[in-house]
Amino acid sequence: MKHNTCSHCCLKIENLFVHYGDDVILEDIHLHVNCNEFIAVTGPNGAGKTTLLKAILNEIPYTGTLHYRIQGSLHKKPIIGYVPQKLYFDLDSPVSVADFVGISISRRPIWLGLGQRLNQHIQDMLTKFDILPLINKRIGDLSGGELQKVLLAIAMTPTPNLLLLDEPDAGVDARGLLRFYQHIIDIKKEYDISIIMVTHDLEGVSAYADHVVSLNKRILSKKDLRIKKEFSHV
Repeated sequence: MKHNTCSHCCLKIENLFVHYGDDVILEDIHLHVNCNEFIAVTGPNGAGKTTLLKAILNEIPYTGTLHYRIQGSLHKKPIIGYVPQKLYFDLDSPVSVADFVGISISRRPIWLGLGQRLNQHIQDMLTKFDILPLINKRIGDLSGGELQKVLLAIAMTPTPNLLLLDEPDAGVDARGLLRFYQHIIDIKKEYDISIIMVTHDLEGVSAYADHVVSLNKRILSKKDLRIKKEFSHV
């Protein structure tokens, strides 16, 4: 069943600059992300890939404009889901997946317990993303792939218009990576959302992304992979 979040949603970035002191981190970025597009952003370390996501999240100062069109409106504020590059936590912490998800999606203080309604919501959410067996597992005991699935489930609650993924492939083995890419494609199709993913896995992601953007402080190129895929089936 497809859950449409919008009849048309897009992000248009124009003349985006980010400075850190006298250093230029991002320079004259122009990028248009259409509805139901999966864009992979690649580039060397220090190219500004994570900075681009933080600018979209409005977590850092920038100059330029970011235009969103959500459900045909230019004035609606988009719902943005975000999976960070790294998550720092105490590996010895007794916090379970249920506790972690509860903290992330609810304002209810964890020391009050999850409560019946929130606990059921968490179970439904983990079931939807096929990770219910992880519910009582400690966060510190999760594998890289398992943790990314939990973070992805949180980022998809509530369903966003735009999903940002910052190197979710880090620490995931090759087999897990293929499953992760397929999961991303299934999410894109089911929820009709736009996805921007920062990655170093150019070869792997090219089989799934609609576009690959090469970034090194400014956009060097943007390859349309849909044409390649269409011709490959002729």
